Amino acid sequence: MSSTTYSADLNDIRFALFDQHRVHEKMGALAPYAELDREIYEATLEEARRIAEEVLAPINRVGDRQGCKLDSEGNVTTPTGYPEAWKVMAEGGWIGTTAPVEHGGGGLPFAIATSISEMFCGSSTAFTMYPGLTAGAARVILRYGDPAYNELVAGKMFRGEWGGTMCLTESGAGSSVGDNRSRATPSDEPGVYLLEGEKIFISGGDQDLTENIIHLVLARTPDAGPGTKGLSLFLVPKFEFDAEGKLGDRNGAHVLGIEHKMGINGSATCTLGLGARAPCKGWLIGEERQGIELMFHMMNEARIGVAVQGMGIATAAYNFALAYAKERIQGTALRDFKNPDAQRVAIVQHPDVRRMLMLLKVHAETTRALCARLALYATLAEHSEDEGERQRLSGRVDLLVPILKGICTDVGYEMATMAVQVYGGYGYTGEFPVEQLVRDAKIMSIYEGTNGIQALDLLGRKMRIGSGALFIDWMQETESGLRAAAKAGFIPQSAAISKTIQTLAATAMHLANLGRTRKIDAAMVQATPFLRMFGTVLLAVEAIEQAVVAKRKIDAEGETPFLKGKLLSLDFFVSSVLPQAVALGKIIQSGDESCMDPTLFT
Repeated sequence: MSSTTYSADLNDIRFALFDQHRVHEKMGALAPYAELDREIYEATLEEARRIAEEVLAPINRVGDRQGCKLDSEGNVTTPTGYPEAWKVMAEGGWIGTTAPVEHGGGGLPFAIATSISEMFCGSSTAFTMYPGLTAGAARVILRYGDPAYNELVAGKMFRGEWGGTMCLTESGAGSSVGDNRSRATPSDEPGVYLLEGEKIFISGGDQDLTENIIHLVLARTPDAGPGTKGLSLFLVPKFEFDAEGKLGDRNGAHVLGIEHKMGINGSATCTLGLGARAPCKGWLIGEERQGIELMFHMMNEARIGVAVQGMGIATAAYNFALAYAKERIQGTALRDFKNPDAQRVAIVQHPDVRRMLMLLKVHAETTRALCARLALYATLAEHSEDEGERQRLSGRVDLLVPILKGICTDVGYEMATMAVQVYGGYGYTGEFPVEQLVRDAKIMSIYEGTNGIQALDLLGRKMRIGSGALFIDWMQETESGLRAAAKAGFIPQSAAISKTIQTLAATAMHLANLGRTRKIDAAMVQATPFLRMFGTVLLAVEAIEQAVVAKRKIDAEGETPFLKGKLLSLDFFVSSVLPQAVALGKIIQSGDESCMDPTLFT
């Protein structure tokens, strides 16, 4: 492990996947994964680690420094090393890791894919945007596209021959997708629409990695009403193609400019003009005015994917900071500070550095475990043979996904800044990698719905479903697990977490009462603190579950530093992180509405 070179933490990845969540056993009971086993998963993760460390990590800083270049024809050139890395990813089947094998994918469970994504995002976030968006767009096309082309197009995307984007955002509309103005008018050519408009912040809007790019574009057909219900979804290729996939004329979707950003500079974030330079053809996906519905079918998976990005940053930040703290010699042990001849020590021995490293450790490990849990729930919700269980887990995913997206992306950014603090002045320079982590991480709390929007979704929709039925189901199951943890010997820790859950429930009731009395602003001003409170509790649950598993292994196999670390992580989380959730509950229930006073911000 080096303070300048990315290293994946396969040991903890394995613990979360196989010891804690028993992914190999639970997936083995599902028909799509019955032929896969732990040995296959282990080998896949090991190869993914090699790709991350040897292929992606070396291009991370290069991509950040070079950025992307745009020529006068609207063509983007990606940084040095990107085309070669793409070829490795495509040839190794790493683009569509969860896609069906018959369509060019890897056929892996989502939980295994999240661990692969952690390593890829942690080693080169900007590059990983290209395959991530391509696979996401391909899944939409495979599921909802016209049978005349869906398998052809999706297969080419999963195999890395073609790229893909999602084109939702427009200037002035931003997160208010329903305000989009792009138009789609039926042409004289059967099944073809002509699109006009402009999309902004389109990641991978153009690149030199693939021979073609498929844009998924939201636009409004004639006579469609306002808002999101009037939007339709269109397949808009960079180059037209025939039934065999042979490329034809250049279509009229051109990049008008690329953004110069705070981070993820190797990812081409483009302004895309539709019909500005030439007619822009699009093919309807699904039915007219069904666009937002189709996109929302993929939203949970997309938001889990962004959460994994944040988690990947957090885990990379921890590994970098730990390596640096072991290498950096500075000062003496505090007990020897008056002795000028005392031996200089590595900063890992200094108490404040150890406190920061522990915060990095517990957040890296618990966000990793939480992402694996949600990916596991999502797969079981799709493939379980028990209809009742499918519905229950589907509801659980709906409830927890906005929290997962919010907590993991916020924590990713915070842990990146903490890693800079561990490095000290050197962390603030480009000589070391952690300053780039800070810049790359910030966007994650903004895209795929800002974390404020996630909080509104949680409080305004998910907590209200069935008069709180999803929350009650989660709480009952979690309390049962805490009782089991107490029986395993974790009595004070489980009691502390259980008490915090009761505070969470009381806080939720307080906010619900505000809603019932039509004090909507008063409730929603506390939505983000409530999400953070809930997210902190979720991470505490992961910490105690990991400690229970570690104690079981210690009893059976003997203590190791790694397993003891899980017990210590729980104690630290309960004493130093969990009280933040209690404090947030008090803040929320205080009833303060001062920021809503109309005399402010005039």
